[in-house]
Amino acid sequence: MLTRVEAAFGTMPLAALEDPRVRQDFMKWRATVANASGNREADNRLSVLSAMISWAKENGLVFSNHIAGFRRLHHADRSDKIWLPEHITAFMKVAPVEMQRALIMALHTGQRQGDLLQLAWTNYDGTLISLRQGKGGRKVEIPCTRALTRMLQGIARESTVILTTKTGRPWKARYFKAQWEAVSVAAGVTDLHFHDLRGTAVTMLAEAGCTTPQIAAITGHSLKTVTTILDKYLARTRVLASEAVSLFENARSTEFANRLQTEAAIEVRQTTKPLK
Repeated sequence: MLTRVEAAFGTMPLAALEDPRVRQDFMKWRATVANASGNREADNRLSVLSAMISWAKENGLVFSNHIAGFRRLHHADRSDKIWLPEHITAFMKVAPVEMQRALIMALHTGQRQGDLLQLAWTNYDGTLISLRQGKGGRKVEIPCTRALTRMLQGIARESTVILTTKTGRPWKARYFKAQWEAVSVAAGVTDLHFHDLRGTAVTMLAEAGCTTPQIAAITGHSLKTVTTILDKYLARTRVLASEAVSLFENARSTEFANRLQTEAAIEVRQTTKPLK
């Protein structure tokens, strides 16, 4: 990325970075990149440039970053994408064991793909998984479910990391992505990504009755992010609604409401004779 930035601005004097009008030059460059390579690539290049200028500002080489906080062109909102039970069943049916393990790990921990692929056996003490997340550096400690514990106990420790290829080697991110996509296509799950399992885990925890702080403690999300995810994900499921109605119908405090009927309905019931 920086090599491409250098090709466009390598001769720009540092003093030009202090002029607010330099923002126009950078935004025009992004527009050119967007036309040639798409909005996402253009945003990524400008993000790297902004990070470099911020580093220079932090170290006293410049005093301004006029593209800090720029509005992105690319928006990828997958907050309404969730793995439903039928998706998981279809995937597990055709997936090799190494892909099955990755899916189980994701559902039972709510962690990102990068963190799971790097998760070492030293992060697991037999009952608890501890890790520092690569994005944000947040430390999380996740008690293992019984199902996750059984799976981990059944894996031969042939590598320093838990999730490996079928030959027992650590995954390369690009190779894992390719293999995951191939299995997804074979399973007919073409509109869901691995990352969507993270939001799915949040939803499952909520459906199990976990509070927002409890969910955040496991997944490492902020409280605000968990709330945002649940606002969108839970609209896709009926579990909580069904459980809420069941509680309503069986609670003593709502007994009076469950006995309510219109006068017409009561009258009909009293005058109707049972069939013989």
